Amino acid sequence: MLSAGLPEGTMPKLERPGPLRERVYEALLELITTRALRPGQHLVESELAQHLGVSRQPVREALQRLNTDGWVDLRPAQGAFVHEPTEDEADQLLTVRTLLEAEAARLAAVNADAAGVAELEDLCGRGEAAVGGEEVEKVVEANAAFHARVMALAGNAVLAELARQVDRRVRWYYTPVARQRGAQSWIEHRELIAAIAGKDEQRAVEVMREHTEHTRRSYHERERG
Repeated sequence: MLSAGLPEGTMPKLERPGPLRERVYEALLELITTRALRPGQHLVESELAQHLGVSRQPVREALQRLNTDGWVDLRPAQGAFVHEPTEDEADQLLTVRTLLEAEAARLAAVNADAAGVAELEDLCGRGEAAVGGEEVEKVVEANAAFHARVMALAGNAVLAELARQVDRRVRWYYTPVARQRGAQSWIEHRELIAAIAGKDEQRAVEVMREHTEHTRRSYHERERG
């Protein structure tokens, strides 16, 4: 049962008026991304509709769109299930992430001013504090915010848009290894900040490549475990 698989208070209630179909889609996608709805979990329309406080129609439409976008698998005579990513899918996505973020780090080293570096330091401090807590979601959010800020400091709108297209899947893959990466991830972030502050493009690229490679390797090691 869906209700047995979600932590208390996880399922959001949707407010009206608004584009209900879109809001249901976004609510379900957020639950999948944060793994409140786990890979392989059976998604029952009536249960989702009840928990979201809507009719089954927008849920059905949202599930169809999630299927098209690769987040949900619709199986004949079985129903809808959260997609279970393969090793190859994760590897391809995280490899593309490395390419995008390494270039963002290089450009950030060129373009970031003192205020931008200070913002990164503040975000890094928040992430380090989150690691000491118990909520993985806060760590994942802090990590995403830090990387988004590096991307913004790069000053390349096209690069930023490409990064946004993969951001949610990166969060999806990062969530199960957030604890495993722990404080080491934020040590690497500190190294990146130092490279950006020092205007060292080559070092910024090297640190970001190593950082994203560590996450990719951690994901695969976790899957095998």
